[in-house]
Amino acid sequence: MKKMRKGDLKLVQELNRSIILNKIRSQGPISRISLAKECRISPSTVASAVQELMKEGYVSEVGEGESSGGRKPILLQFAPDNHFIIAAVITNSAIEVAELNLDANLLRKRVKPVEGQKGDEVIRLMTEELDRFMEEGGGLDRCIGIAVTVPGVVNVEEGIVYYNSKLRLDNVPLKMIIEQRYGLRTWIENDANAVVLAERRFGSWGDHQDLIYIVVGDGVGAGILVNDSVLRGSRGGAGEFGHTSVSRSGIRCECGNVGCLENAISWPTVYSKIVAGISSGRPTWINGQCRGNFSEINPSLYKEAVRLGDPLALDINEEIAEHLSAGIVNLVNLFNPGAIILDGCLAYDNPALLERVRDHVLKHAMRVLKDEISIAQSSLGPDGSLIGGAAVVLRHIFRFSLAEG
Repeated sequence: MKKMRKGDLKLVQELNRSIILNKIRSQGPISRISLAKECRISPSTVASAVQELMKEGYVSEVGEGESSGGRKPILLQFAPDNHFIIAAVITNSAIEVAELNLDANLLRKRVKPVEGQKGDEVIRLMTEELDRFMEEGGGLDRCIGIAVTVPGVVNVEEGIVYYNSKLRLDNVPLKMIIEQRYGLRTWIENDANAVVLAERRFGSWGDHQDLIYIVVGDGVGAGILVNDSVLRGSRGGAGEFGHTSVSRSGIRCECGNVGCLENAISWPTVYSKIVAGISSGRPTWINGQCRGNFSEINPSLYKEAVRLGDPLALDINEEIAEHLSAGIVNLVNLFNPGAIILDGCLAYDNPALLERVRDHVLKHAMRVLKDEISIAQSSLGPDGSLIGGAAVVLRHIFRFSLAEG
């Protein structure tokens, strides 16, 4: 029989430890003997792993269980508040930084507008915000890792942001920058991919192995989950939904293409249409609210106008629905997802848009593929992107599968 090498033994021990911790996390309170039976791991291995996990603060004893004829077993429970994760979210308009516990519950956060900065200046702004955020905290001894999510093409393995046209990020070795600066394990992920993981793990879509998450805001992107795996593509660029063409006669996009979906439905486009409508003398509730100060027009004001039935806002909303739905129909016919999740400053909390998208998709997608499909807004709320960052770290640290409870 071949002797197990030291490295192989260490790997087995780490795997056993992950299995045990995940069982405690998903099914606790649970006894050591139940862990051994359900994980099919020897009682001595369970005892050793539990001792380490308790020492490190990941697990705690919470009382006694029912006896089956001997001493009452001591029950174990996951302790999510003894460690934390730092998540940084880079968008085209702002940088958010947050601290979350190991159940992805938000503990504190700060937001900094990008204010038109591009390239290296965006990275400098992010690291400055991280510096301030960490200085305000109680130290990094209990931090298990940092996640940075960003729109664009990302090489997850190497932690490189290959490309973001709006922020002009090009081959940025972000993982190396963060790890060298803070000495903490760091993961870099596309923003939509991170959130689709969180929707599956922490949201309302735990029973769906095939999901498509779509964000419609400053930009447009998609996170695609196929058979419980994120679809990445050979260069990490799968899901660039906003850069699919919807009109060959449309305007040229920053990516170099013509007629991109992003230029038809993103917030900058919607803002321009609102301003053009007001400037041309079209009556709208929005004009009365901003009183000629166009800088006060924001997505919340626009969505309120939609809710109030403002004709200009409803016309724009319908245009968004038509373009977005055409793209979603293509996704449905290509990937046959169980659910489509809409998010972003234009799609979240916009029931009129959601209803129109549902109508369009159910009318035009292939009948057999649209049957029983769910189309809904994000279940994670306004901090979904930060929860997505936590999901990225937790999936790697604890090696849990998306299907686990």
